[in-house]
Order: sequence, then structure tokens, then C-alpha cells
Amino acid sequence: MPTFDVYVTPPEDPHWPVPATGAARFDWEYDDGRDRLLALYQKGKDKQWDGAKRIDWDLEVDPHDPLGTPDEALALYGTKYWAKLTDKDRAELRRHYASWQFSQFLHGEQGAMICAARIVESVPDLDAKFYSATQTMDEARHAEIYGRFLHEKIGLLYPINDNLQSLLGDTLRDSRWDMPYLGMQVLIEGLALAAFGMIRDSTNKPLPKQILAYVMQDEARHVAFGRMALRDYYKQLTDAELREREEFVIEGCYLMRDRLRGVEVLENFGVPAAEAAEYSEHTEFLAVFRKLLFSRIVPCVKDIGLWGKRLQQAYVDMGVLELGDSNLDLLMSQDEEIAEKLDAERFAAEERERVAEVTEAIERGAES
Repeated sequence: MPTFDVYVTPPEDPHWPVPATGAARFDWEYDDGRDRLLALYQKGKDKQWDGAKRIDWDLEVDPHDPLGTPDEALALYGTKYWAKLTDKDRAELRRHYASWQFSQFLHGEQGAMICAARIVESVPDLDAKFYSATQTMDEARHAEIYGRFLHEKIGLLYPINDNLQSLLGDTLRDSRWDMPYLGMQVLIEGLALAAFGMIRDSTNKPLPKQILAYVMQDEARHVAFGRMALRDYYKQLTDAELREREEFVIEGCYLMRDRLRGVEVLENFGVPAAEAAEYSEHTEFLAVFRKLLFSRIVPCVKDIGLWGKRLQQAYVDMGVLELGDSNLDLLMSQDEEIAEKLDAERFAAEERERVAEVTEAIERGAES
């Protein structure tokens, strides 16, 4: 079924042209590179996987409760509108929220794929081009998976959120080669990891848990790549150049913080825009989510060398400055371990089923 047939509100145009700027760069040194980055490139090759095979798409999903979302996590809970909703309406509200979240994941992954391809084109070093090529494939796989989940399991899509589109546009239009790294690898991927992780750790539904765990295993490598490349490059920049990038980070963080509310969902349920924004802004769920969001971004920004006074003050205003001391390496290693543990549990269960089937067949043969 064409995607435009399942959009809540179809986009005005089926394509979004973003003018390309900056130069494509070739590197004629083929036998030299940073050992850490080449090791990450090797890991990127070794860890490729097929979303059609690794994920168990036969698992059933209730489209009206795809994530097992509790009532308290819905922005309308406890409001005058909640009391007017029938059980059917509340089920449909869950469906719309899940659709909105995974639609933004889908659009973000397409953006990540395009940014990774832009990095291949524009970054000056061949080792970075090598790794970015593996990331482009990763992001294509993620977009494929989220698109399939939305089409086959939920049957509903939302257009890209305005703030996410704005940040993607700013990232892609900038002619400086490091900006796709900064906008995508640090900000948008940091946001994605926080969102993925919160749902992965809270859902009791096996299919979305699988999808998110496996995608996060890839994303842990992507953030590591951005940190390596930008940390090396930003040591060479002047104070003025660093401040320009800090301003981009500040604006991007505010955009992402404001992106998280899902106001579009409530508007589709007849809630006026101002009330929808108010209800969405003051949910306990959103407050927890925002903390998790910045737990990935703030330590990464600090690690790559963007930590001027204005940026620190912005994080003070957002209430997240202390997250600069979070152990990002530990978070990333946990993401990989969770995916590997999930694989081990799934394959052990499948092996037990296979042994049971063989044993049963042997017993039937003996009886006959």
C-alpha cells in the first residue's frame, strides 16, 4: 500500500528538495588512517545484518496498543478530554502516539542516511569515508525496518515534525564538512538513542523491543564515529570557529527539546493547539524523557570539545548541565550488550523448541 494512503495528514509534496552546498573531497592517500577509526570501520562491516531475517516479523502487534503504553503516559490522562474518551477512543489515541513516535524515527533515519552519504562525499579523510559508507547502509536498514513496522503493524504514519525537519535542513544546507557530523551524529542520533532506549526499556511488546535493541546496537557505533572524528578536528579550530558550532548546538538542542511533545497527535483528537501544547509540556513522562534525551547529548558535546560558557549556560537553563559528566562509553556498551543478550535468549529458545520437536518426532516413531 502506498505510504500516502496511510498518512494521518499527507505531506503537501512527496519530495523535500534540500539544496546541496559544499565541496566533494577526494583523498589520494589509500594506505594510512587512524587505527581507532579503521577498527570501527571493521566493526561496522562485521556487524552488518538483515532486518528481514534478524527480526521476527511473525510476532503479532496490537495496532491499538503496540507498545503497552500505560494511561498515565498519555498527555490527555487526567484532563477534561480524557473523561470524554471511550475505550475505543483511548485505544486509537495509543495507536496515534505510537505512529507519531515511530514516524519521526523513520523520517530521522532517512535524514541520517542522507547525512551519512553527505559525509562520504565531503569529509577529507579516507578512513572516515570508509566508515561513513557502512553507516549509510545501517541507516538505510533502519529506515526499511521502521517503515515496515508502521505499514504492517500499525497502519498509520505521521508527516515529519517541523522542528526535526528544521534541524535536518540546517544540517544539510551548511557547507562546512563537519556539520553533518555535528547535526546528525551528535544531536539527532543522541536524541534518537534516548527515545529508542526509553521505549526499549519500558515496552513489554517483543517486536518493538527487538527493533529498538538492534537499531541501538548500530547507533552506538555511529555516535562513537562522530566523537572520534569531531574530537580530532575541533582541536584544530579557533575559538571563533568553536563558538559558531556551539551556537548551532544550542539552537539544535532547543529545537529537539521542543520537538518531543507530540502536539500533532492531540490536535488530531480535537484538542486546540494551545491546550495541546500545555498538556504535552507538563506530563511527568515528558520530564523524564527530556532528562534521558540530554544524557546522551551533553556528555558527547563536552567530549568533542564544545564546552564554552554560553553553551554551559544554555544547559544550566535546560537543567541538564550535570549530565556532562555522564559515562557515555558505559551507555553505549550497555546498548550493545542488550542486543547481544536478546539474540542469545531468542536463539536459545528456538534451539529448545527445535530439540523438543526432534524428541517428539523420535518418540512418535518409537510408538509406531
